[in-house]
Amino acid sequence: METTPEPRYYKYSTYLQEKYGAKVYKLSLSLPLTCPNRDGKVGRGGCIFCGEHGARFEKTLPDSLTVEEQLAVNKEQIIKKFKAEKFIAYFQNYTNTYLPLAKFKELMESACQRDVVEIAISTRPDCINSGYLDFLTDLSQRRDVNISIEMGLQTVNYRTLKFINRGHTLAEFVDAVLACHERGFSTCAHLILNLPGDEEIDVVENAKLVSALRVSQVKLHSLYIVKDTVLEKMYQSGQLQLISREQYIDRVVTFLEYLHPQVAVQRLVGRAPEETTLFVNWNTSGWKMTAMVEEALVQQDTRQGKKCTYLNGSALR
Repeated sequence: METTPEPRYYKYSTYLQEKYGAKVYKLSLSLPLTCPNRDGKVGRGGCIFCGEHGARFEKTLPDSLTVEEQLAVNKEQIIKKFKAEKFIAYFQNYTNTYLPLAKFKELMESACQRDVVEIAISTRPDCINSGYLDFLTDLSQRRDVNISIEMGLQTVNYRTLKFINRGHTLAEFVDAVLACHERGFSTCAHLILNLPGDEEIDVVENAKLVSALRVSQVKLHSLYIVKDTVLEKMYQSGQLQLISREQYIDRVVTFLEYLHPQVAVQRLVGRAPEETTLFVNWNTSGWKMTAMVEEALVQQDTRQGKKCTYLNGSALR
């Protein structure tokens, strides 16, 4: 009888199954909000890769619908298709903790439903403070729901962060992760492994940093070029050179080798709709890109954590 090959990295689906003992699916929710790097608080125009709709590339419902309405529609579809039992209410787009605190409280309360076991909040590390975290601690205890905070770091390279007009540095990310962990929240770091200016050494340091901080999950993205962005202008004018698909796959493999084996991997590659982008994944589907990375891990006989030998006083061993 043929046995299933042992996974070469710690998949998010496995993490959820181990944590909740059931099929758990994320339900993406949209809110009418913006980002402090777009409205002038931190900067104007946002990151050079960010389009008009931010990161809203998942199949989300209009933000004119209430949280309850969005959850109801999404649940019906997912239950019918995947027989899901439990759900994560995922506040995905833009900077959710940039909402006024009173409004934030109201919306998070509305997501606490019987079969919602976790609330995942996507935000910027410079938009997390004790006011929001204290409320989420109280909410978690009162409503018996887990809290996960997803933060866009993108890279540890401070020069690249400045180049992409990120609007924050590495310090804000470290501060936010520590504050979340003090309250027992899980954390997820978003990273782009092929940003212009980043090299393999940055890829390795990305893995080392999130491992040292005990970040719970990572979500990897490949850089896509959205129409009507600063990045598009650079790409069209020839100022921007992207690495090849094969080089990106090599970077993902390297990242995984240095990543602590207990950090769950939500995804290995980003995705974006073709109609709003000039370039995405080297004209390769996200599923195929993932399969190619997994094949590379097998061919190189390597796995997540193989080179995670740098923690716990490594020089003394």
